[in-house]
Amino acid sequence: MQSSPGGRIVSRIGMKEKQNRHRDRVELGRHVVADSQICGGQPTFRGTRIMVWIVLEQIEDGMTWDEVVGEWDGKVSKQAIAEAIAIADLVVKHEPFRGFHVGARRKPARRAAALAA
Repeated sequence: MQSSPGGRIVSRIGMKEKQNRHRDRVELGRHVVADSQICGGQPTFRGTRIMVWIVLEQIEDGMTWDEVVGEWDGKVSKQAIAEAIAIADLVVKHEPFRGFHVGARRKPARRAAALAA
């Protein structure tokens, strides 16, 4: 673990420098990561460029978990959806992950709607 310039502690993956830039990758869970070089640092599902906020909106709009899995051709599993719901308070639409202490909070209705699925 290393401390980044902003003071937060993140794990570094891809320690090789590329044009004097490090790649910050924060593991938000088993299925969700935030990588500064992928989708502008927004939380995505591991191994994809599918942003977590999109799946959360699909659940909020009434899609079932099976429909979401089918929509993404199985690239997003039910376990990944459950993890996304669990960290929904940390996800802000169109914004990179800023850390666990920033206070990025979603509307409470989003979480309640997701749990009803």
